[in-house]
Amino acid sequence: MNDNRFKFSTSVFAWPLYFVLALWVVYWIEIRVPIDLSHYGVYPRTLKGLRGIIFSPFLHGGLEHLYNNSIALLVLVAALRYFYRKHALQVMGYGILLSGTITWIIARDAYHIGASGLIYVLVSFMFFKGIQTGYYRLVALSLTIIMLYGGMIWYVFPDVEKGISWEGHLAGLITGLIFSRWYDAPDYQKPITYDWQKPDFNPEDDPFMKRFDENGNFVNPPKPAPEEVDLQEPTSATMPRITVVYTYTKNDDVEEEQDTNDEL
Repeated sequence: MNDNRFKFSTSVFAWPLYFVLALWVVYWIEIRVPIDLSHYGVYPRTLKGLRGIIFSPFLHGGLEHLYNNSIALLVLVAALRYFYRKHALQVMGYGILLSGTITWIIARDAYHIGASGLIYVLVSFMFFKGIQTGYYRLVALSLTIIMLYGGMIWYVFPDVEKGISWEGHLAGLITGLIFSRWYDAPDYQKPITYDWQKPDFNPEDDPFMKRFDENGNFVNPPKPAPEEVDLQEPTSATMPRITVVYTYTKNDDVEEEQDTNDEL
């Protein structure tokens, strides 16, 4: 995989800052006016309570509740935007809607408020998705998230702590798991470089794998047979033809001597 697909931009900081700022603005309005907006939270199985699916993540029951959620959102939203840029907006937007809907269906009769459901969506999605991809950077992200927020798993069970919406936490966990299977991540699939990475690779047909015996020991290939040397006489095809021309000349001295002997 090409690591350049993890692109840093100002949105990695801007998204979590703007979202957390919106939470604090709403809380400041509640104190400043003053006004209690808790009745805009999710109230299960009532038509009026459906509005809480959208509004509940922006409402908090106290400063400690808001502070704890803000720190987690700053980290998780930034990580989501950086590592899962393609699906970041869908995971956050649809995560609020689906987790809120599940809370509306399964929760006990009370107003459920807070961004904890979204936090569980992000934790669940990035943990399960990183493990599914098998890519070492995303697996490392999954392990980091489970190290930082692994203790949150206990708060999806009832009666662990009074005053918390364990139903909203459970809904967020389920939503993140569903999204990790729903949204594919083709950008994080390793490209096939070698033949042994192909699904139809057969070790028995591979020339290199044939060099190993049944015990896994490498066996040297046999020495190649010596090449036969062609000792045939060169032919006109391999050697150029040379034409020799002989020229005979007559010797005058020999003729004169022969004539003298004849006169004697």
